[in-house]
Amino acid sequence: MSTVTVPPVMTSPREDAIQLYKAFKDGLGCDTAAVVHILAHRDMTQRGLIQQEYRAMYSEDLVKRLTSELRGDVERAVLLWIQDPAGRDASLVRKALSGDVIDPKGATEVICSRTPSQIQHFKQVYFAKFGVYLEQDIEFRTFGDHKKLLLAYVTIPRYEGPEVDRAVVEKDAKALYKAGEKKLGTDENTFIRIFSEKSRAHLAAVSTAYHSVYSNSLEKAVKSETSGDFEFALVTILQCAENPAKYFAKIIPPRELLQRLHKAMKGMGTDDRTLTRIIVSRAEIDLQYIKQEYRKKYGKTLNDAVHSETSGHYRAFLLALLGPNH
Repeated sequence: MSTVTVPPVMTSPREDAIQLYKAFKDGLGCDTAAVVHILAHRDMTQRGLIQQEYRAMYSEDLVKRLTSELRGDVERAVLLWIQDPAGRDASLVRKALSGDVIDPKGATEVICSRTPSQIQHFKQVYFAKFGVYLEQDIEFRTFGDHKKLLLAYVTIPRYEGPEVDRAVVEKDAKALYKAGEKKLGTDENTFIRIFSEKSRAHLAAVSTAYHSVYSNSLEKAVKSETSGDFEFALVTILQCAENPAKYFAKIIPPRELLQRLHKAMKGMGTDDRTLTRIIVSRAEIDLQYIKQEYRKKYGKTLNDAVHSETSGHYRAFLLALLGPNH
């Protein structure tokens, strides 16, 4: 469920474009509060229309103007928010794989939580925006079994429907057991093949069958047999298969996001990139559900956690996306 709140009486995209232009003050400083107030309360369609109106009226790209006017965490958050989902995914993965600090988990979180159709869409946008294929960046920026899994996951087409073949399910559960818990060492290629080729419905059924036959969860088996970024990718894929969201795209379940959110706000300061990525990318999908699960798990609201760990316009923007504190 989306947490984005839009005004009951909407202004037109043209009027929003005018107000944004005024907030930029002809280069004499930016009224960031006004920018946050407008954009944080507009849905994806409205944000797209505002960008069209702004370009038509002022002959400049709104994203470029925002880049020149905003700074720091709020700039990064707003620039992600104003994009459509495919553009946002492309930007997130590109930044994770080509930034000053490579963030393999950030790239993995996006890639392994998306459906095959979403992956194909953002791969096209990726090449159009950056002039390089996603597979090339994965090839040069990741390693070992993690790289093999990501490359397979972004190239192999997978069925997206609910039907499964019970015989194949049982066969795959047995193959995973033989490749992991039953043998000394791990046959990583079997895990890569099944996790990259099979549908979410199939993997969820395999997980159930695995637990029924071998009295252990498949997720625990993955964690005991693999490690590092490879383990993280497999677990992300499996959790998405077992707990699909009820809204847009039916992707990554709250519990993995909650763990990353909580870690982002503990210890040595706040990992603002992780915090921004999760809140911005989930706000129009299932952030309301994530908020509920966060409170159950950590005994405090996500709004309160964000309020205590962030500041300024960045805090105001994230809290606007989070919606009411209940």
